Amino acid sequence: MLQLYPMNQLYRELILDHYKNPRNTKSLSEHTHEGTEENLSCGDSIRVQIRMTNDKIQEIGHHTEGCAISIASSSILSEELLGKTPDEIRNFDENDIMNMLGTKLTTSRISCAMLPVEALKKALQVDE
Repeated sequence: MLQLYPMNQLYRELILDHYKNPRNTKSLSEHTHEGTEENLSCGDSIRVQIRMTNDKIQEIGHHTEGCAISIASSSILSEELLGKTPDEIRNFDENDIMNMLGTKLTTSRISCAMLPVEALKKALQVDE
């Protein structure tokens, strides 16, 4: 079972739903940005593709292999970050991901949850 601090049942169900039924697990044939990231301590990995139009994320596709937190985080972010700008992504941090997941995470789980954020930031470095 997940190693999380006690949390609201609603958020537990949200994480489990996104883990069991991840959204946007696809390759984008017409992506404008791509980034990959690995968590060497646990073996989780992600490849994320973004299609940007008018400096906003229009579509996100990802392939994530890893624990429930990594997969759920990738899935939730793939929905929540649509319409965001590169600057909004670059400023996204641990507090934002914990708010999105609705829970506080242990130190080791924070790196799992931040994996898709780091991949997105790498993908957007091309614009800098």
